[in-house]
Amino acid sequence: MLSILLLSDGKPGHFNQSKGLAEALARHTPSEVNIIELPLGSWWKKIRYATAQLASLPKPDIIIGAGHRTHVPLLYLGRKMKARSIVMMRPSLPTRLFDLCLIPEHDLKNRALKTNVIPTVGALNRIIANKAKSHQGLILIGGPSKEYAWNESSLLEAVAEISRTNNLIWHLTDSRRTPIGFMEAVSPSPVILHPHQDTSADWLPNQLQQSSEVWVTEDSVSMIFEALSSGAAVGLLPMKRLKENGKIQQTIKQLIDSNSLTTYSSWLAQRKLSPAPTILNEADRCAKIITQKIFPHLL
Repeated sequence: MLSILLLSDGKPGHFNQSKGLAEALARHTPSEVNIIELPLGSWWKKIRYATAQLASLPKPDIIIGAGHRTHVPLLYLGRKMKARSIVMMRPSLPTRLFDLCLIPEHDLKNRALKTNVIPTVGALNRIIANKAKSHQGLILIGGPSKEYAWNESSLLEAVAEISRTNNLIWHLTDSRRTPIGFMEAVSPSPVILHPHQDTSADWLPNQLQQSSEVWVTEDSVSMIFEALSSGAAVGLLPMKRLKENGKIQQTIKQLIDSNSLTTYSSWLAQRKLSPAPTILNEADRCAKIITQKIFPHLL
């Protein structure tokens, strides 16, 4: 049995990446997954806390971490426990320090790949594709960021147009970055609202598995890749770009060019969302590579 330890920095987006990989590894080989949520404070506080927690847990074979606050404890515990260290996303420390680094392709531009780096298409997630979709659609709203400005009126118009065009049952959720008041403003549209504060960790994966069509605001890259992993047809809700040719914009362009995403303007012309040519399954793909690289005897 493979013993997997997840280090969490408390951020849901980071933890979902680690948990998605752990769940994929468990689908390939019998595994036990344990979680340590690191406290705020100094590196030594985090290390002391994690070391104390490990005293009552099985010795890990793999330790996985995502987010800057997990990097030093991940390295320390990996060496102390003689476990393999796996970091998600491009780390703030040199990649050579970790046993494996799972880094999105858009963060690896013009960089020579090291043998311990596994390029990924976007961030990993917990979504498993489901072909048996329900008669429902899902709308995912992000918010303003360093690269995108908020234009509430254009989003409200798009949500109203999408929800009235076909006879799907539409559900909508916001995020921590969504400005206050948006959910109240969108309520006249024929959609069922789910404020993010009222949803559980499993709500979004379950909704994505059931939805045949998903619309996501362009700023929400992680949710875009989650939607593309679900097997749904995915549309891109308009957001005002504050700069062009950034990493996010380049990634979005690649997805549009490959017919994986449909822009709102394109949808207005044909009123149809088409599924992507291929369904993403990065967590399982990476789990297979990891097993082949460091645990071939388990295959």
